[in-house]
Amino acid sequence: MLSGFGYDVHRLQAGLPLRLGGVSIPDAPAGAVAHSDGDVVLHALCDALLGAAALGDIGRHFPDTDPRWKGANSVELLAAVVALLHEQNLRPHNVDCMVLLERPKIAPFREQMRETIAATLGIAVGRVSVKATTHEGLGPIGAGEGVAAYAVASVAQPSDSL
Repeated sequence: MLSGFGYDVHRLQAGLPLRLGGVSIPDAPAGAVAHSDGDVVLHALCDALLGAAALGDIGRHFPDTDPRWKGANSVELLAAVVALLHEQNLRPHNVDCMVLLERPKIAPFREQMRETIAATLGIAVGRVSVKATTHEGLGPIGAGEGVAAYAVASVAQPSDSL
């Protein structure tokens, strides 16, 4: 079993769409300023999976200097990371994601996020955790100026007994 850690953060701006965990969040007061769709959950998860396999980071594989990734759907980026893992004879085993966001609350969208992530990774929903916390009004995230996410992922060779 191999483990990796990921982190992502983006500024928020009114009038932009907010996507988290592959899900569009309606009526969000602001969305992420980013080269792609700014989905911090999936970006952190990509980094965690890539880290577990020692394959670098999301910026190495999907640089923001490459126009191909302008406005990219992060579900597609995550699927590409899974393909990279498969090339190394590795498969995602389980993931744990933590969203840091003052508002809106993600509870109404949590199950859809888990399902989207599980389907993209090719694992059971029971192996996907999505949680959230606020910053209690402290710092840029607490002031509603940003959104961040942490992720931990485990990958294994298919022959491993799990």
